[in-house]
Amino acid sequence: MQMRFRLEGFYIIPNFSQFPATTSFTRLTVLPASLFQPTRVQRSSTVFMVSNRLKSEKWMNVQVGDIVKLENNEFVTADLLLLSSSEPLNLIYIETAELDGLVSKYMNVNMNLFICEVRCEPPNNRLDKFTGTLTVRGETFALDNERILLRGCTLRNTEWCFGLVVFGGPDTKLMQNSGKSIFKRTSIDRLMNVLVIFIFGFLAFLCTILSIGNAIWEYQEGNSFITFLPRADGANASLSAFLTFWSYVIILNTVVPISLYVSVEILRLGNSYFIDWDCKMYHVKSNTPAQARTTTLNEELGQIKYIFSDKTGTLTQNIMTFNRCSINGKSYGKSSKKKVDFSWNSLADPKFCFHDHKLVEAVKSGSPEVQAFFRLLALCHTVMPEEKTEGELFYQAQSPDEGALVTAARNFGFVFRSRTPETISLVEMGMPTTYKLLAVLDFNNVRKRMSVIVRSPEGKLTLYCKGADTIIYERLHPSSSKLITTEHLNEYAGEGLRTLALAYKDLDEDEFEKWKERHHEASTTVEDREAKLDTIYEEIEKDLLLLGASAVEDKLQDGVPQTIEQLAKADIKIWVLTGDKQETAENIGYSCNMLREEMKEIFIVAANTAEEVREELVNARKKMSPESGDEPPIEKSRLLGKKSQVVEDEKVDGEYGLVINGHSLAFALQKDMHLELLRTACMCQTVICCRVTPLQKAQVVELVKKHKKAVTLAIGDGANDVSMIKTAHIGVGISGQEGMQAVLSSDFSFAQFRYLQRLLLVHGRWSYLRMCKFLRYFFYKNFTFTFVHFWYGFFCGFSAQTVYDEWFITLYNLVYAALPVIGLSLFDQDVNDRWSFQYPQLYAPGQLNQYFSKMAFARILLHSCYSSLVLFFIPWAAMCDTVRDDGKEIADYQSFALLAQTCLLIAVSVQLGLDTYYWTAVNQFFLWGSLSVYFAVTFTMYSNGMYLIFTSSFPFIGTARNSLNQPNVWLTIFLTTILCILPVVAKRFLFIQLKPTINDKVRHEVRQAKAVPPPPPRKFPRRRISTRRSGYAFSHARGYGDLVTSGRFLSLFCCICTCDDLPSSLISPSALVIFK
Repeated sequence: MQMRFRLEGFYIIPNFSQFPATTSFTRLTVLPASLFQPTRVQRSSTVFMVSNRLKSEKWMNVQVGDIVKLENNEFVTADLLLLSSSEPLNLIYIETAELDGLVSKYMNVNMNLFICEVRCEPPNNRLDKFTGTLTVRGETFALDNERILLRGCTLRNTEWCFGLVVFGGPDTKLMQNSGKSIFKRTSIDRLMNVLVIFIFGFLAFLCTILSIGNAIWEYQEGNSFITFLPRADGANASLSAFLTFWSYVIILNTVVPISLYVSVEILRLGNSYFIDWDCKMYHVKSNTPAQARTTTLNEELGQIKYIFSDKTGTLTQNIMTFNRCSINGKSYGKSSKKKVDFSWNSLADPKFCFHDHKLVEAVKSGSPEVQAFFRLLALCHTVMPEEKTEGELFYQAQSPDEGALVTAARNFGFVFRSRTPETISLVEMGMPTTYKLLAVLDFNNVRKRMSVIVRSPEGKLTLYCKGADTIIYERLHPSSSKLITTEHLNEYAGEGLRTLALAYKDLDEDEFEKWKERHHEASTTVEDREAKLDTIYEEIEKDLLLLGASAVEDKLQDGVPQTIEQLAKADIKIWVLTGDKQETAENIGYSCNMLREEMKEIFIVAANTAEEVREELVNARKKMSPESGDEPPIEKSRLLGKKSQVVEDEKVDGEYGLVINGHSLAFALQKDMHLELLRTACMCQTVICCRVTPLQKAQVVELVKKHKKAVTLAIGDGANDVSMIKTAHIGVGISGQEGMQAVLSSDFSFAQFRYLQRLLLVHGRWSYLRMCKFLRYFFYKNFTFTFVHFWYGFFCGFSAQTVYDEWFITLYNLVYAALPVIGLSLFDQDVNDRWSFQYPQLYAPGQLNQYFSKMAFARILLHSCYSSLVLFFIPWAAMCDTVRDDGKEIADYQSFALLAQTCLLIAVSVQLGLDTYYWTAVNQFFLWGSLSVYFAVTFTMYSNGMYLIFTSSFPFIGTARNSLNQPNVWLTIFLTTILCILPVVAKRFLFIQLKPTINDKVRHEVRQAKAVPPPPPRKFPRRRISTRRSGYAFSHARGYGDLVTSGRFLSLFCCICTCDDLPSSLISPSALVIFK
């Protein structure tokens, strides 16, 4: 794509062409920043520069090359190159929860540019990468991701800013990560389609048999009836058979479930309303009810085998709290239930809670170790403060962990007040103090620590360092004792807290000056800059003195561990797909009880090459199952022309876990390795994929969906989860703090992760059970009804005569048998919701398709065949050569038809009663009401009055009162009903006694129980006795310490003004973006 426009003489003319395959170019002239004055516009629109004026326009009309203005709380819907901002030091706060699910990043852009050319990469889905160049006066500078505002961000705490549109519409990185909308169908839908095709074939088969029978009968017996039933000219046995075939197609069409799909949608709609109306899934705090956003997937909620969950905002609240600390060998934070009073500190955060008064006393008494501890927390960070009114501080941190630690220091008297690129201002125990910031040794995934070098007002040089305890311990001075602190760290880890070790070192002036020169040389090199800086950092970060350790709790959402435990008991496997770093994801895994110390082994896959990734996956698989072969056990199938390869489950002895990072996952998802990843991962009870992109989330879900015979569910709360929500069989959105994009793309939504167990174990299981019962009964009543016609064909010369009254045929599925099955399918439940939670194992039959499958359909066919034989031949035998009480004959066609249809309706009604587990007033009304309506309609239509009014339409005059007043007729009805249900009752009795299912066992216990089980007690997280310590997570990726000191270390662009250029005072000297 190439765009050329000039902002000269206050006008802009963009020209557009298509994107080339390699790069895109933008040639621009930037107006002075002083001309970008903030004006009030409608928030529903954006503002961009046209003819030297700010014009309000909808986002949909903004094009690549436009310069747009954003105001506070405005949503960014295009990828922008930042130009200028309104804030001091050009800070811009951006919330990126819609992109990565986390908060707080920031970056710096120094745009002292006038006439320049921007070249950038073509549109792609890499959220963490942007490659481009900026050319000014023949000099070329690099542009990276830290200069771009991505679509999906929201401007926070910033009055206004201006940016250049680089990518728009579907070319933005967020949209490149969005999956395609897929029309979702349940496995029952697909099975029903196959069965309907089979039924059509079966109908043709039945009609063919009857037409052949008609041809034989016409050939052998037809000539005997020519005298009083003359044939038309040219008619013969073949023509009669042909016409009979189509006649029977019409008569036997009831075997085709014409009303099935309509009835199914009615049931799904009803069960969707039950989800919407469930008060136990209503979140009072946010006033958010559960919502079924689709009505076509309810029963599949009862068949879930794999759950793919986001972490931040889904499992956790993304709220960190400072809970414990160890200072100078003393542990604080677990003394009393009474909160500490911080009223003595006018700058304290009123929301902060702590429960150990000894720590406050130690701070007030002037303990040097305690004060040094909190001084370190107040200085060693990259948090940005905001103080709009006196004393009201708001911290913008690149991770919630840092915000929690700085807030803790603030409440204990060491208040971080403000910062510049060169200074940090504190209020220490009420006394304002300013430290000179000399260097920030930033965090990254390899270092797992960060340090700052500051000069105190007294001129003392000090290095403060915090990081993972194992990393800090390696750099301690031999004289520094760590034994007691290690015990405290083990204790904190046992409670599932995220720990951090703190240390310091006093520096010599001459030593620091020499180090500073080497640091400057390494920071300005072009090749291997990061490696050289790490080496320089190692030189000074040694011989540290241990101050103590902190412990931060990453608060889970209420009920998350209990929900995961319940789902695990239901044999549902949970995979966590998160953009967070590995250490953080592991911590949450332990907090949620997904990763447990009792597991035999937890495999970590973090290789850098494809071969290494393959080797680690194979080694893990061999450890779990030594006898597993090199080739995966694949079951090939072909259904409706579609080929599929299903990887079968492999037996594993014990429980295992798997953690794989995004870099290794990219190799593992390649075509030649994805089955190896699937085999290894499916052997594990828990899988955690960290540092993954939204597209990788969708690819993992698609891998399982394609190669496992299982139903998948994806749950998330941010825009970064949309692709996997769309890909999974069922998508669930959590309406949390990360916007509504996940909810808008989901099939079901609610406010808290804990509601997932009720959605699956109660509503999902009930919906699946009801749907399967409905289908079994629907096919049974229709096949039984139709097969009676089939047997009757052998006794009527295959003449295509109906066995039932035509009005009964019309009203059978419309009135008599419609409402009872609807009542069964809407209200039936094997056990109530509390018993469902008490026994999550009840969920297993749905995963195995035990209630309705091709085999179950075959059994229904045989059962219907048997019932139709009984319903035809027992009444036929009873009516043959039978007389009334008064000696008159009763064996006529009308009486037989009435008896057969009455037996049929009563038999299928009794069968429905046997299938009903949960009787309600509605069920009773529908069942008995339908039978009552049948007899009322029958006596009415067979009455003298109806015959006299509509003689040709109601020929069965008097049949009902003449037949149904005979005892032998009722005896026949009773005998027929008993014989129809006898095999069903016998089979169920034998199976319950000899081979009971989990459902049978639980229902037996329910009958034995005298009361409903109490609600499950609230379980608190178990103390984890472990030597493993939760590492502290600084952020998603590399920290932003270099940006804090951007005034010296990040002079990225330098431009010399000439007389032809605009005055440099009108251009913003830098633009610093803080992602929240």
